[in-house]
Amino acid sequence: MDYGKVANAVYEHIGGRENIVSAAHCATRLRLVIGDNKKCSKEALENIDGVKGVFEASGQLQIIFGTGVVNKVYDEFIKISGITESSKEDVKKAAAQKQNVFKRAVKTLGDIFVPIIPAIVASGLLMGLLEGLANVWPAMTGSGTYTIIHLFSNAAFVFLPVLIAVSAAKTFGGNLFLGAVIGMIMIHPDLLNAWSVAGMEAADIPSAAAWFGLYDINLVGYQGHVIPVVIAVWLMCTIEKKLHKIVPEMIDLFVTPLVTVLVTGYLTLTVIGPVFSTLENYVLAGAQALIAVPFGIGGALIGAAYAPTVVAGVHHMYNALEAGLLSSIGINTWMPIATAANVAQGAAALALALKTHNRKTKAIALPASLSAFLGITEPAIFGVNIRYMKPFIAGCIGGACGGLVAGLFGVGATAYGITGIFGFLITTNYTLQYALVILVASAVSFTISWLLYKEAED
Repeated sequence: MDYGKVANAVYEHIGGRENIVSAAHCATRLRLVIGDNKKCSKEALENIDGVKGVFEASGQLQIIFGTGVVNKVYDEFIKISGITESSKEDVKKAAAQKQNVFKRAVKTLGDIFVPIIPAIVASGLLMGLLEGLANVWPAMTGSGTYTIIHLFSNAAFVFLPVLIAVSAAKTFGGNLFLGAVIGMIMIHPDLLNAWSVAGMEAADIPSAAAWFGLYDINLVGYQGHVIPVVIAVWLMCTIEKKLHKIVPEMIDLFVTPLVTVLVTGYLTLTVIGPVFSTLENYVLAGAQALIAVPFGIGGALIGAAYAPTVVAGVHHMYNALEAGLLSSIGINTWMPIATAANVAQGAAALALALKTHNRKTKAIALPASLSAFLGITEPAIFGVNIRYMKPFIAGCIGGACGGLVAGLFGVGATAYGITGIFGFLITTNYTLQYALVILVASAVSFTISWLLYKEAED
């Protein structure tokens, strides 16, 4: 491959230097932020030698080249365009400026909840493995080893507000340790544990007068809540940044942290917490009610709509929803439905890959299909299925059928952040049902995609 020629073709088909805002690359994709999408020819980009797919996501134009190729194309692109190298974070920030308020809010949720996925996955995997082993060997639940590892398995969920607070403080540009303090305040041992409140009489719940006796608040912690933590830390960061600007440097070190924690903490326990925890409860109750619609209909609706939300770039909000489900009811019933939607798109791309005689299309579709089965659907959706549309529709239908199965059997996971084949690791109590979800979603999607795809479309 002539990398210089490829880079020059990309440069020309995106509108030249004046249309480039920033550029970076990851392991497989060239990530560009361009000024005017109308000056970009996606069809021409897809026909460039070495390009395996082109799609737009989160305000970025992403061109798939593959490992070992993208970095060489990127180096030539930088030379030709004359722009300075950008990090992926720089590109993300530039892309965010092009998005509307709703999409920026959704992206913010993703930026907060994605970094804590490793902690959630570690706890979820431990929890799932323990439950699976306990089903096979019930006597182990009485052992000291089980007791110790069980402590490990729920640590991330017990202190989830602190994890969220630290991540939110980083996202909003505040002090991470002040963010941690706000998270700690919300689950302080002096507050009644939220999980202990269920079934208690209202008179037995401790309370305190707020705002000079205007009303009373229940002294209950915010275990099981996520959105109130995000809102509280956003307020904290806003206050902190404003104080840094107006407080004299000589006393900034003392005044700013004091006022920030005092004001944010009081507003959190007296206003933000009570209001947003109630709103969050309504959202979670709505999600649970949708999933629980009789005969699996709710799961089918979610499974059908999931891929279109990926196209719209608003699927990152599901991280917050899944974290909320795990914290409130201890099981993530959203994840198996998401898996149905993801593997269905992968199966649709696989059908096209096996049926087409176009070598370039086949080279794009096969790895994209595998990626979708492992939980990453963008290459399959944007690089293959959306281009031909019928495979995408087949994937939505397959996702609906798989979601129907997930809803019927009430399949759930012990973590979030993992879908597809690796999802077996966090669905140990539903192994057979989860396998059925994948099988049904894949079979339906593959069959419909195979029947609908005509080589003349290529």
